[in-house]
Amino acid sequence: MSTSPAVAIRPYEASDESSWVRCRALAFLTTQYYDDVWPRRPDVSAPSFGLVAVDGEGRVIGLLDVSIDAEAATIHSIATHPSHQGAGIGTALLEAAVGRLADGGVSSIDAWTREDPAANGWYRRNGFSETFQYLHVHLEDGDDAEGFTTPPGFSGPVRAFVHAGIEREQELRERFARVYVCRQYVRDLSDGTSIEARVEGAG
Repeated sequence: MSTSPAVAIRPYEASDESSWVRCRALAFLTTQYYDDVWPRRPDVSAPSFGLVAVDGEGRVIGLLDVSIDAEAATIHSIATHPSHQGAGIGTALLEAAVGRLADGGVSSIDAWTREDPAANGWYRRNGFSETFQYLHVHLEDGDDAEGFTTPPGFSGPVRAFVHAGIEREQELRERFARVYVCRQYVRDLSDGTSIEARVEGAG
């Protein structure tokens, strides 16, 4: 699916920050990352980079931030404004990033996501393969806090966020209300194949 001609994809600029934050927050609101809200965009230093999709009035309606470590890259944020989802903006941002990464000698890109079907399906359609799983566990008010500790002089923990091995999934789901499988997806960039070619080849 192609994006609208009114949508432009370009590098992130400092003046984009306000609408970048708004776009990300609104996109995450209906996902399992609904409380992963940032008041400002984290600094991104070269060779890492950020791309945005903007509408005709310059408002950010899609975003993608990528960090680079030698020949490997990681997606740190990807989001599309709810009013523009389903228009191919995320895929267009990804393909723009992949072209830049391949030109820079990066051979793979990975991403981490929880259980939202839309996100998992999007990664699979866009050439990523699942390689690893572990658990995100949230201690919420009302959960059993046994075993959680805080420094002297503080109350017991009210909320916490921890990681755990996938082998403990059943045990932890019985104890905590918010337990998510976090999945790593990896896409090989070394063959230079585009998404369009992958889709056609699968037909």
